[in-house]
Amino acid sequence: MKHILIIEDDRHTAELERDYLEINSFKVSIEETGKEGLARALKEDIDLVILDLILPDVDGFDVCRTLRRQRDIPIIMVTAKKDDIDKVRGLGVGADDYMTKPFSPNELVARVKAHLRCYFRLTQNNSARNAYIEYPGLKIDKTARRVYVDGEEKIFTMKEFDLLVYLASHPNHVFSKDELFTAVWGMNSVGDIATVTVHIKKIRQKIEKNTAKPGYIETVWGAGYRFRVVENNEEEEEE
Repeated sequence: MKHILIIEDDRHTAELERDYLEINSFKVSIEETGKEGLARALKEDIDLVILDLILPDVDGFDVCRTLRRQRDIPIIMVTAKKDDIDKVRGLGVGADDYMTKPFSPNELVARVKAHLRCYFRLTQNNSARNAYIEYPGLKIDKTARRVYVDGEEKIFTMKEFDLLVYLASHPNHVFSKDELFTAVWGMNSVGDIATVTVHIKKIRQKIEKNTAKPGYIETVWGAGYRFRVVENNEEEEEE
């Protein structure tokens, strides 16, 4: 049974979310402060965190940032704020998804299931033969979930890593934002296009020598993104 942690100071909201999750066979724990929620998430075997942005002691951004440094589990951030900047910021500090209150409890359950399904599908790799993806200057260890750029390890969030692996596993293929969201997040992408955009930006900051002129992840205007693999003769022509 998967263990879900709800960090939410509104007891009524937390209990409603718990009831719907328990009906769907999840084990659920509730913490009402950021400090207590963070401590529990780091101490116990938690599979996914539902994190409120506004908490009485530490805000959800700080909790998410600290948790992401130490645990590689799905984090769904929820808030009553409707500003896009908060969504972008939440995704930027490591949240995997962002939901604005009020939302349907059934939608929350659907997103929890999708994130868990995607997480365990992408982290279970029984094939040592395909454990690595390598390109000039870039090495991705899929089993250990580690990324090296010119020999230096770069730290990735769970979804940043999953998105990079998906793109790098399909070189020169153009994917729309909708397709990437469905493949990596496992859900319909309506209203969540910013999620892909933010994660692409964060990945580029970690692997590209020049983010203004990306060498790996290329934007195909009007179409989406592709992981660009340059043939040797093409490199010579560009030089």
